[in-house]
Amino acid sequence: MGIEIPMCHGLSLNIGDPPSGRKAYPTETLQKGFLLFDQGQELAEEAVGFGVPILKRGLQTIFPGAATLAWLRQGTIWNVTALYKLNLVEKISDAGNNAVEKKSLYAVKNGLAALIRSLPILRRPLTVISNLLRRFFNWKTIYTQAGFSTDLKVLYTLNTETGRFKIEMDTSGIPSEITEVMVMNEQGANIFDRYMDTSGIFLRGQEIGCWDEVIAREAWFESHAHRVTFRLGRVKGARLFRGRELLGSRLAWAGFGYSFSPSIQSFQYELSIEKRP
Repeated sequence: MGIEIPMCHGLSLNIGDPPSGRKAYPTETLQKGFLLFDQGQELAEEAVGFGVPILKRGLQTIFPGAATLAWLRQGTIWNVTALYKLNLVEKISDAGNNAVEKKSLYAVKNGLAALIRSLPILRRPLTVISNLLRRFFNWKTIYTQAGFSTDLKVLYTLNTETGRFKIEMDTSGIPSEITEVMVMNEQGANIFDRYMDTSGIFLRGQEIGCWDEVIAREAWFESHAHRVTFRLGRVKGARLFRGRELLGSRLAWAGFGYSFSPSIQSFQYELSIEKRP
């Protein structure tokens, strides 16, 4: 069961039911957060949406595969509670659509992903190598059961008149083996092609990079075509990263991720959605 929340200026947010008729991406099997629409047109593409929790166990990343939703509306204020079940991992499938289970392969894959994100000078050559290997072996991205599962509650409070969006996460029950908590806030890369922040940085398209830390007090992504912006700020105790990846039918996301220690018992931040006339 999904929730659709109309906002001002033809914008709306949807969580729960995947939109019909959308392009198929590997992330379609994940439980997504709030996806943004403008005049009924989805702006999310491959992205996981706003306010989506992700857990790290060392180099392994745990994604949500389901969520139980509840909501209450009071005038222009919507309160939505999502209990996410984090139980999926990203794997590679072979030509027969079977998951490849070689541990050594995933050790290399996860290590390369960490290098691509941490060392900008190596991003382009390593991405080229990764794409060549995928084409040569006919590998595809899939998401399968992690052999691990935990629940995590997120409370969303949205003012549909102002576009102010408060996200609160209860991290008190996270298992001890979790080494990092992340909260993703993404929409589509073809749509959101500009990045700006309060330090004066202005980047377009590929200039944005795939994963760089935000040092400015506040930062935002903008869609030039739709005149829509989503912005948020740094939060004490967490690191804020920006990224944008656009690659064929596999990657099409742009947005932010907060990263913080699992020792933090709760985490909250605000996100603002705006549309210029």
